[in-house]
Amino acid sequence: MSPHVGRPADGPGLVVESVPYARGLAAVALTVAAGGDDDPPGRHGMAHLVEHLMFPRSETYETHETYETYDGGASAVDAPDSHVARVEGAGGVCNAETHRDHTVFHTTVPASMLDDVLAWEARRLREFAPSAEAVRTETDVIAEEIRGAAGSRIWDTVLASVVPGARDSFGTASELARTKREEALAFFGRHYTADRMVLSVVGDIDTAAVAARAGALFAGVRPAPDGTATTPPPRSARPATAPAWPATDPASLPLTPSPPAADGVALGHRLPDPVSSRSAYLAHVVLAEVLARSHFPRLVRRDPRFTAAGMSCGLYGQWLASAAPDVALVRMACDRGVGAAEAVDAWRDVLRAVADAPVDADAHRRAVNSLLVAAHRQEDSLVARAVGHGRAALLFGGHPATPAAELAAVTTFQVADAARALLAAPPTVTELVGGPR
Repeated sequence: MSPHVGRPADGPGLVVESVPYARGLAAVALTVAAGGDDDPPGRHGMAHLVEHLMFPRSETYETHETYETYDGGASAVDAPDSHVARVEGAGGVCNAETHRDHTVFHTTVPASMLDDVLAWEARRLREFAPSAEAVRTETDVIAEEIRGAAGSRIWDTVLASVVPGARDSFGTASELARTKREEALAFFGRHYTADRMVLSVVGDIDTAAVAARAGALFAGVRPAPDGTATTPPPRSARPATAPAWPATDPASLPLTPSPPAADGVALGHRLPDPVSSRSAYLAHVVLAEVLARSHFPRLVRRDPRFTAAGMSCGLYGQWLASAAPDVALVRMACDRGVGAAEAVDAWRDVLRAVADAPVDADAHRRAVNSLLVAAHRQEDSLVARAVGHGRAALLFGGHPATPAAELAAVTTFQVADAARALLAAPPTVTELVGGPR
């Protein structure tokens, strides 16, 4: 059954899908076209901060509100605890992620509690009003997250060198420490509007009933500035809403105080645009799988200087998780003393092997099938499916979240073209120095 797609009156976009294997569960995702690329100058991490502030650690409401339930009864919401406590009290789990071009809030609960969860989602959008104390608390929490991520952020360094001016969505602790409550409210007011949001619901549900209920609960929530919410064009087709960041010198971005486990080199390539050049983008994804299954192991067996190698597309291997300019990251672990130039030469030899003699049909089919299986296994997760629907609607102009048919259509010649494209564009190079041996 195809998902229901629509938009409540002056509310966010809506995607609702009944999934037969959900067995009493439902997942909700609220996807907002606001991410790290929208951070104001001098406030790197504002989108991340607002994500945190959507989960207030304690709340006090002066009014008691009542929401209707499916069966026509009433559920009183009386001086509740935090949003997380309400969800967990219903037997569910919730979390959120801030990316460069969007933020997504996701919740999984027993389907019997879905009505309450939808009401809570609408409510926290209507009543967003963090205190100055909450802003201070959450900036401290984010600062700890930034410190805790040390040692695993090579992708961010490569991004900054491949896409001039791009910065990660984590934030900068020193800039966030100066954030005022009014700035967070202004960011929320500017970006969290109906025309920039999609609500997606999947699970063991009655599609028509959930669509009607969501429409009623979210009608008029965060109206668009001009009073008419329309489905936005793909993110990459929209003009930037924030000034471009000045280009960052990669040398000013030390990897981390915690060194990688092994010496090596990180190579970066810009990927084709996932909206306007989607088939070329997917050909790079297939190329990465082909190399992982055959060419990289062959390199390690042939040249003992290299102990491991891999290529990933997108943020930590999450391909099609963003419509912002993205990168392919190649990591090559090698003996100490192997120079960056030698690693680049080995990488180019690997690419030439595919560019000059396209992989045979069996190897190509195994790579595509592996990607399809992994994608479908991910879609077995209700929350991943809900998040995928939101991204597809908001960022990719309605393209399917898991492009099975498009992946299957990628040919060996397109994979060879992808290898030739990487050969034509010299990679950025970041040397990795491991710890003491």
